[in-house]
Amino acid sequence: MPTFVLMTKLTSEHLDAKGRRDQGRAWLRKVKTVCPKVKWIGHYALLGRYDFMDIYEAPDVETAHRVSILSRSEGAIEAESLHALPYDQFLELLDEVQPGTS
Repeated sequence: MPTFVLMTKLTSEHLDAKGRRDQGRAWLRKVKTVCPKVKWIGHYALLGRYDFMDIYEAPDVETAHRVSILSRSEGAIEAESLHALPYDQFLELLDEVQPGTS
């Protein structure tokens, strides 16, 4: 399955210590209901522009869109989804595009 990275920035009211766990669990339950084929790989809190990064596998780009949409509907003021390609696969693509350069 393709791998995706979701970068999210939350509103300040969604970053309070009291409700963060409950809000995060509610979001995850909703995603699992709407997108049951998503396989979670990692969830990280970040320093910098975004508050969180989620890495997951989804069967298709439409499912990745659903994950992003659900993030926006649950308090993310920014949700940027990126397709991630394993480095070895990237190198294979380079060999296909630029044969004889390896």
